[in-house]
Amino acid sequence: QVQLVESGGGLVQAGGSLRLSCAASGRTAGSYAIGWSRQAPGKEREFVAAVSWSGGSTTYADSVKGRFTISRDNAKNTVQLQMNSLKPEDTAVYYCAASGSLRDTQRGLYDYWGQGTQVTVSS
Repeated sequence: QVQLVESGGGLVQAGGSLRLSCAASGRTAGSYAIGWSRQAPGKEREFVAAVSWSGGSTTYADSVKGRFTISRDNAKNTVQLQMNSLKPEDTAVYYCAASGSLRDTQRGLYDYWGQGTQVTVSS
């Protein structure tokens, strides 16, 4: 069993930055790829970024490439999502989730989910 808790959401103006954190707990937490997804009101949940269990591989949605950076610290069992140059269209609830592989994160195939954290970008 893996538990995931997100933090760091909030309200920011367009062009600003936020750093989201996902704290993972559980005996096997370090063996999972971790991904971030988001869901805006009235829209389907979409993939944002993911990092492999080792931290050596990452993948991003085209909409956030060059603006968002995902990283993980396995010693602390945390995964961060640094979000720069935020746009109003980035407004959503952001979820971190654990998956068996990096490939599965892009397919939306996850074993465990966090509760989500709200990110609001004002224009």
